[in-house]
Amino acid sequence: MDYRVPLLLTPQATGGYTVTSPLLPELVTEGNSVSEALENVKDALAAVIELYEDLGRSLP
Repeated sequence: MDYRVPLLLTPQATGGYTVTSPLLPELVTEGNSVSEALENVKDALAAVIELYEDLGRSLP
């Protein structure tokens, strides 16, 4: 299944990027480059979806 989630990429002072989502505050990941950070979003989103399912919550 495909999901569209707004993402915020924030540069880190020491290099790399932190990725968060205003829609899913539980989604937090990072990467050394933009492409790595966005690739890591896949695993982070899967974990958030699993968390919501475990808690019986529906996704926003």
